[in-house]
Amino acid sequence: MTAADFVPYLPTTPYQDLRARTTGAVVVTGEPEYDDLVTPWNLAIQVRPDAVVAAQTAQDVVEAVRFAAEHGLEVTPQATGHGAISAFVGEILINTKGLDECTVHPDGWARVGAGVKWLRVVEAAAPYGLAPLSGSVTDVGVVGYITGGGLGPMARTYGLASDRVRAIEVVTGDGELRRATPTEHPDLFFALRGGKGALGIVTAIEFDLVRQPSFYGGSLWFEGEHAPAVIDVWRAWIADLPEAATTSFGLFQLPEMPGVPPMLAGRLTLSVRYLWTGDPAEGERHFAALRAAAPVLLDDVAEKPYSAVDSVHTDPVDPLPAHESAMVLHDFPAAAADELLRMAGPGSGSPQVLVEVRQMGGATARPGAHESAFCARDAAYSLLVVSIPMIPGAVEHGQQVVAAMAPWFGPVRLPNFTSDATELPNAYDRWTRAKLRHTIRRYDPAGVIAIGHAFAV
Repeated sequence: MTAADFVPYLPTTPYQDLRARTTGAVVVTGEPEYDDLVTPWNLAIQVRPDAVVAAQTAQDVVEAVRFAAEHGLEVTPQATGHGAISAFVGEILINTKGLDECTVHPDGWARVGAGVKWLRVVEAAAPYGLAPLSGSVTDVGVVGYITGGGLGPMARTYGLASDRVRAIEVVTGDGELRRATPTEHPDLFFALRGGKGALGIVTAIEFDLVRQPSFYGGSLWFEGEHAPAVIDVWRAWIADLPEAATTSFGLFQLPEMPGVPPMLAGRLTLSVRYLWTGDPAEGERHFAALRAAAPVLLDDVAEKPYSAVDSVHTDPVDPLPAHESAMVLHDFPAAAADELLRMAGPGSGSPQVLVEVRQMGGATARPGAHESAFCARDAAYSLLVVSIPMIPGAVEHGQQVVAAMAPWFGPVRLPNFTSDATELPNAYDRWTRAKLRHTIRRYDPAGVIAIGHAFAV
């Protein structure tokens, strides 16, 4: 067979009927626009639906879901593609990038469409001295982040992003556009905040902002050889850390590439991340112990506008292939630190690009004003390992790093750090899983929403 003989696979479902029902484009396998619409941010995830609907309105989403139900198909949403799970990609992908409304109200709340990333909200809120509870990188989509709970760089001060939600507009699996609030469809309101998209395709979300025009923080970098000493100081330091501070550390092995400072590239380094929401002078005093822990490679901790929040975690913005292994921990004693360093510290031969431990607690441990499906409030720490799949053995080693921390595992996972379809139900306790199943059966009796099948058993 020659290239000229190749005929792309085309689905047999009559998608021309769907084209007649939507204002946004409907593109099927083999058409020129297909790859641009379906490729997720994480290039290691395969997303290959039969067709993709580039939704421009909430009604487009309604029509796509109803069409899927009529033809016995499943649907999956995608905005930025950061949270893609390949096992739950239905025949139709609904690309929500076109739902791009973003309105910030000066009295302290915002309304955004499903296609909006945090950066737009941060920039729109800044003139009013306001800030959203955004993620560790503002390139992440608002909706996917919030529906997974939303553990951000101010979490110990202000709690989870999902606890700040006022209303969610969603197309459920039965093809109806609903507005969920604490008093309208409260079962949906519960499930959508933490349920990670299992209840429908969100079209818009409204949430409260906080008054935080600036912060004291950033990242402090050390040579990898000093990791044991610095982590030992970090563990002692966080014991009495006020809730005005949210912190984490990351063991990095960054490649030599544009944007990576030369002193951090091609070697093992340790980054201590810090965000203080109170008085900058007090924040600096609290951070002095870390600055004295070991010789510093790079110090980026300073008073900054909230628009510089990405400097805390220094997460990548450009798409790349990655595999995440993660869990929550109920404790991080000296024995746990030693085990983590044995697997991923200096001299370990670890191939991991990032091994991260985030302190939780503070406001994240307290229930929000309205009950939600997020179940990891009792966790003290979050553990995340990011592997590059092209590095031989990296994914398996990343899983081994997490497994080595089993003596300190918490009872559930974080939804936003769960990329394995079989593990998603383990982000919830037994009671919450049952409530999610019941709600899915009520609003999606035909099983049109693909990710809802994770809770079928």
